[in-house]
Amino acid sequence: MAKNLAMNILLDVYGVMLTERQLEIMELYYNHDLSLGEIAEEVEITRQGVMNCLRKSEKHLEMLERKLGLILKLRDLEGEIEELEQLIMTAEVKNESLMCDIDEKIVDIKRKL
Repeated sequence: MAKNLAMNILLDVYGVMLTERQLEIMELYYNHDLSLGEIAEEVEITRQGVMNCLRKSEKHLEMLERKLGLILKLRDLEGEIEELEQLIMTAEVKNESLMCDIDEKIVDIKRKL
């Protein structure tokens, strides 16, 4: 289950980097939960062909994340946004020091985007 979730995230982020055929097979397998036999019938190739395509596509998506690290960067930014939300929530009264902290955090997040 965790592997499927991880692969779905990779597919969402990097799916456009696959060929049309690879993307179609990956979506049928991971998003539509079709079996290898059902996919083979749908795209008119063998079950082994489907398996080979899945493995090759999975390795390609994992390599893209290792090299580009977009998912890791997104998670880091989500953490920073949570910190910013906490700063805002603690600002009961306009506090200049706190507002400076918030401004710095916003600038830092924008720079990373």
